[in-house]
Amino acid sequence: GPLKPEITITYIAVSAIFFNSGLSLKTEELTSALMHVKLHLFVQIFTLVFFPTAIWVFLQLLSITPINEWLLKGLQTVGCMPPPVSSAVILTKAVGGNEVSFHFTVSVFSFQGIVITPLLLLLFLGSSSSVPFTSIFSQLFMTVAVPLITGQIVRRYIKDWLERKKPPFGAISSCVLLMIIYTTFCDTFANPNIDLDKFSLIIIVFIIFSVQMSFMFLTFLFSTRNNSTFTPADTVAIVFCSTHKSLTLGIPMLKIVFAGYEHLSLISVPLLIYHPAQILLGSLLVPTIKSWMVSRQK
Repeated sequence: GPLKPEITITYIAVSAIFFNSGLSLKTEELTSALMHVKLHLFVQIFTLVFFPTAIWVFLQLLSITPINEWLLKGLQTVGCMPPPVSSAVILTKAVGGNEVSFHFTVSVFSFQGIVITPLLLLLFLGSSSSVPFTSIFSQLFMTVAVPLITGQIVRRYIKDWLERKKPPFGAISSCVLLMIIYTTFCDTFANPNIDLDKFSLIIIVFIIFSVQMSFMFLTFLFSTRNNSTFTPADTVAIVFCSTHKSLTLGIPMLKIVFAGYEHLSLISVPLLIYHPAQILLGSLLVPTIKSWMVSRQK
């Protein structure tokens, strides 16, 4: 159509999101957070190993049910995604958690996600994409890595101006992301053969809330056990960072890895549900977690 998504979305919009991320990542303030090695290792192992593996095992059981197989594949893509910068850091800050360490962990994931996320997608879902493996990573490098690094370089020269003016990075990324999501669904629903039943959608929503609650409870238990060296502020960062998933990175990644795939929108649905669900659950739990952290610190 007139929006020309094959150019405006595939190259311009995705690049704009990651250039924006490069400008907004305050990596120059994160040196002190390097000391929290145990926290970063825990979050990385849970997010990149345990989360996608646990979802894969769970989906083996669900594969015998009548739930739409593409929505189940979408659940697996959720497990492969890195944590977000915006929603989880806002919740961590609202509770009073270890925001500096959280920023460092998420910044590392933003760079690692360029390579690790597509590798996990291809590992757990197979090379379902019509795009060759080398083509995927060359496009990821040009539309994700280059804009992200360029944004960081530009930030070094205009840091004072950015701190003074505080541009609305979140609003810009959200508008571009909305356009990406819109064109993705346009592509799918233009196909008359699309089949999405209400039963599958309702079950997926229930599973997503259950997975989030279970994993938040699991990370909380593990980080507060008797022999744990994590502080209450560390626990807050762990709970949110380990269980939240990035929509900003996820949707562009899926657009690249599954380019031209007719079921792309169905695969994207669980991630589109997971993102608002994590904000809703996190917001509801903020008063409880904050009171627990204050009592533990006292």
